[in-house]
Amino acid sequence: MLFARTLKGVARYNLAIVVDIIIRKGLLALPTGLVRGDIAIEGEQIAEISPSINGRAKTEINASGQLVMPGAIDTQVHFREPGLTHKEDLATGSKAAVAGGVTTVFEMPNTNPPTTTEDRLASKLMAAEGRMHCDHGFFIGASPENIQSLRILEELPGTPGIKIFMGSSTGSLLIDRIDLLQEVLICISRRCSVHSELESRLVERQSLFQPSLGPLQHPYLRDPEAAVLSTKMLIEQARELSKAVHILHISTAEEILLIAEAKKHQDLSCEVTPQHIFFAAPECYRMRSTLVQMNPPIRDEMHQTAIQSGLKAGLFDIFGSDHAPHLLSEKQRPYAIGHEGSPSGMPGVQTLLPMALKFANKGMISLESSIAMLTSRPAELFGIKNKGYLKVGYDADIVVINHKKMTMFHQADAHYKCGWSPFDGIAMAQMPSHVLLRGKEIAKNGKVTRKASGKPCLYHWK
Repeated sequence: MLFARTLKGVARYNLAIVVDIIIRKGLLALPTGLVRGDIAIEGEQIAEISPSINGRAKTEINASGQLVMPGAIDTQVHFREPGLTHKEDLATGSKAAVAGGVTTVFEMPNTNPPTTTEDRLASKLMAAEGRMHCDHGFFIGASPENIQSLRILEELPGTPGIKIFMGSSTGSLLIDRIDLLQEVLICISRRCSVHSELESRLVERQSLFQPSLGPLQHPYLRDPEAAVLSTKMLIEQARELSKAVHILHISTAEEILLIAEAKKHQDLSCEVTPQHIFFAAPECYRMRSTLVQMNPPIRDEMHQTAIQSGLKAGLFDIFGSDHAPHLLSEKQRPYAIGHEGSPSGMPGVQTLLPMALKFANKGMISLESSIAMLTSRPAELFGIKNKGYLKVGYDADIVVINHKKMTMFHQADAHYKCGWSPFDGIAMAQMPSHVLLRGKEIAKNGKVTRKASGKPCLYHWK
């Protein structure tokens, strides 16, 4: 019955001819549920989904005993180009993405210079051509200087919309007052993504810095109140102005309560990262020091437990990696306030899907919900055309993975330019056996197998 519903009203592909690829005997993550079956691919799209396809293919993939799911969509990565390409770039970051089963990324605007104008967006799109291994979009950053242009900027091809930093970031990317936030929300129509920490609170807390405490004080200086005050303000303004907002990397128990209540009345979505689910202070700082320093911080077990409960309850809409790499030499600087100290951020795009499947294996979330948070839900929220589902006529962005087999991840297997991972030595689902982007195999068993062929995403947000 699942297949009958999936194919109802769809003209089945004529498999008397030879198609390009057939994926056989996999556990298919269809919109209607998990079922065994085959998928045929012709060109860049899915041609047929059936319990058993009798036709022939130029290439066949035996997915017996494996999960077949849409390629993952990571809507928060920092690939550091332009300006900080010694840490990462569009080529290396996207190579890591596809090795881990991420076939679409949204890249953040806090580069140097920041992506705040049409010319800078065009420059990023040009730099991505022939170099990015996955499909992509580039956020436009809101700043006091470009607020009146945001309505035009958010409609440009190649961007999923506007990113707001309510806590300090690169250059002028700071919307730290309620009047500025109101102006931004009034000027835009699409769902915007928001880093929610209150800048005034962060500045106030800097006077409490104690060098002797090191990274243990990071969640104390960037305390829960900084996030809660910001998120409360954002929710209230979005409700008053009837705007859709997406809150990134939720880190506090109080925010979960605020968001759960707000979702009853307004169009609000939110993200959780694997690191906020998996790590807890103070142990993670004692074990991994500044390697797990990020903004907003990884907090104590009380907040971790609330996040895990929110995950199981279905509060979070999507998983995001917040992939934000720095060189190991930079991360090993002493923890301090300002540019002389260890920078916040860690790599994570390659381990996003394996960690999300690990959470499903441990019963922290259902497998179906985990897959939806990686695929269909981000596609829906940001209006990405033809992605996020295993459907006839959709892009053949497909991951084949033994989701139940856990293996130790070693940073030597990471494709990051920075050369390290906070998840080094941690068990997670193994790297996908096959990753396809628009009908072409681009990675196999954690290795990239094809030249870069990523394209800008298309949207249907209006």
